[in-house]
Amino acid sequence: MRIRATVAAVSGALALSALAVPAAQAAGETGTPYTMSSVSFSNFQIAKAIKVGTTNEVSTTYSYTLTHGSDVDVTAPDFYSDAILYRGSLEDPSKTLEGDDFATCTVVTSTTATCTGTIDVYPGDELTNSDPGTWTAAAEAYAFNGQDQQNPDMSKVGFKDQGGLATTLLQRYSKLTVNAGPEPVAKGKTLTATGKLTRANWDTHAYAGYTQQSVKLQFEKAGTTTYTTIKTVTSDSYGNVKATTTANYDGYWRFSFAGTSTTPAVNSSADYVDVQ
Repeated sequence: MRIRATVAAVSGALALSALAVPAAQAAGETGTPYTMSSVSFSNFQIAKAIKVGTTNEVSTTYSYTLTHGSDVDVTAPDFYSDAILYRGSLEDPSKTLEGDDFATCTVVTSTTATCTGTIDVYPGDELTNSDPGTWTAAAEAYAFNGQDQQNPDMSKVGFKDQGGLATTLLQRYSKLTVNAGPEPVAKGKTLTATGKLTRANWDTHAYAGYTQQSVKLQFEKAGTTTYTTIKTVTSDSYGNVKATTTANYDGYWRFSFAGTSTTPAVNSSADYVDVQ
């Protein structure tokens, strides 16, 4: 993971929060970075949703176009650019998510480059249950212009950031189970399907029932490829779901959850029941 340090002298949102120098080595910094006014960011692309479980790191790729003037050398070894996700305002974000590494920028023309990188999310370290929902993307660029990165004259360091480039949903990963029976079941008799809808709890780092959610019982007749909704039920205070119906044909049963802004849609695996 890259080392992040905050440079308080920067005027702007992110305060050069991703500079690759330890804070202790930056103690001798003087001056205020100047704004690279010729730099701008566009065509930002990121996944519509980032689904994060309880413990495993999740990475999502982003890309954007960096446009610059002749005063900026994006090929310089001390030029850096990357993207972050933030909540609140860019000037004073309540929380940010970043990547472990800076973006890789590939020159396209004399004034443009395509930059790609990842946002790397660690649920065990960074997230709480108040964090799911819409996050906004910003991009940054830093030019050290030959300065000693361990003790730079910050007045010779260029900086530019730009927020509001895109949005994505940060979601608590969901799971759904099903068990249909009896197996086999007599034709015309009652079939019962039970299951449980759970989602990641970022406070306890375990999965817990997602309560009071609409879940559909669906059936795919043997020999076909399409599921049909039979009925809709509501998960109880533990996330459990239960539905009964009449068994008429051999086929596959599953539960289906449409998802919310904080929790992604999910289908259970299919459970085949033989009707005799």
